[in-house]
Amino acid sequence: MRKASGSLYGLAYGDSLGKPTEFMPYEEIVAAYGPGGPRELSGDPALVTDDTQMMLAVGFSLLSPLADLEPVLRKAFVEWSVSPDNNRAPGMTCLRACASLAEGRRWQEASQIDSKGCGANMRVTPLGVAPGLTEDDRAGGAQLQAGLTHGHPTALAASELTALGVRWLMDGLDPEDLVPAMRDRCASQRTVYRSEWLGDLWQHSQAPSVEAFIARGWDETDAALARVSAAVSRGSFAGDPCHATGAGWIAEEALATALYCYLISPEDPLAVVGRGACSSGDSDSIACLAGAFAGAALGMAAWPSSWASRIEYADRLHALGTAWDDPAA
Repeated sequence: MRKASGSLYGLAYGDSLGKPTEFMPYEEIVAAYGPGGPRELSGDPALVTDDTQMMLAVGFSLLSPLADLEPVLRKAFVEWSVSPDNNRAPGMTCLRACASLAEGRRWQEASQIDSKGCGANMRVTPLGVAPGLTEDDRAGGAQLQAGLTHGHPTALAASELTALGVRWLMDGLDPEDLVPAMRDRCASQRTVYRSEWLGDLWQHSQAPSVEAFIARGWDETDAALARVSAAVSRGSFAGDPCHATGAGWIAEEALATALYCYLISPEDPLAVVGRGACSSGDSDSIACLAGAFAGAALGMAAWPSSWASRIEYADRLHALGTAWDDPAA
């Protein structure tokens, strides 16, 4: 089913569809595309944003030994930050942190400890789809890649859940069970601080203890997931999805609203990414995560076949997806 490719390409497709709508009011998006949002890639190639660029940076970093993840990620993020292709309105948190990383500062000091922007988890999908990792590897790696730029505990928790959610769907989890599984994870991990991955990051915060630091992240993420459950249970899905689960500019809301858009119609990936792009908030990040979830569950064949050659960075997406769908190739 080529689920790794399905998730990676799904992220890029959602990103591309959400790119032109990101700063548009909901009413204008509906007027231009209808209530289902955009359903066709635009341009040749169809351009993406920094979300896909940074996802690819994380993905190719994972081709190196996991023990080298921090220095490899550091190099990849810094190279992205100074690339002439970095002209897609990137987040200031990422740019500030990358500037500090480029100066050689310890990543825990370079990290923007008060930021939980969605830049932390819009790029984390490769930690979910890469083969051969344990759940602890995925969780720790997801938190590390977030922490290099976004040190807030909610950025760490939301990134871990985004990666694990992708993996669980790839492994066959029923979409109806996804949010309950994530909420169970919030409860079980509430006071678990992954010092082997994060070092002394928490000490750069104002938290009174390491347990208080990490618990805040899981509690805030769990509250966002509770809003997803409530919104899906209401069964009325008309209107701006951001009104149901948040605008998506911060990590837990990007996760929540992407999940909401996915769970409305998990068997219709075009409806999933279109709905994510038809939102008043951070449309590209919402749509890219929603697309990553849909593609992880349904595989590459669920997407229009013509899109694979039209999306920007098609060669890099193909290389990464092929390596992970068939590690022996």
